[in-house]
Amino acid sequence: MEVDLIFKIAGIGIVVAVLNQILSRTEKSEYAMLTTLAGVLIVFFMVIPEIKELFEEIRELLEF
Repeated sequence: MEVDLIFKIAGIGIVVAVLNQILSRTEKSEYAMLTTLAGVLIVFFMVIPEIKELFEEIRELLEF
């Protein structure tokens, strides 16, 4: 796992948190929820290849 990926996830988290606060204070809670959901999905799609690689390495390790 690369440190770069961790920084990207943290950056997305900060941006989503700021947008969520701004939208919540302007009483647009529906958009705030959609922004949070979009942030979670973006991070999820960034992490999926890493999880796939982990499972492939575990499978190779356990093969006899």
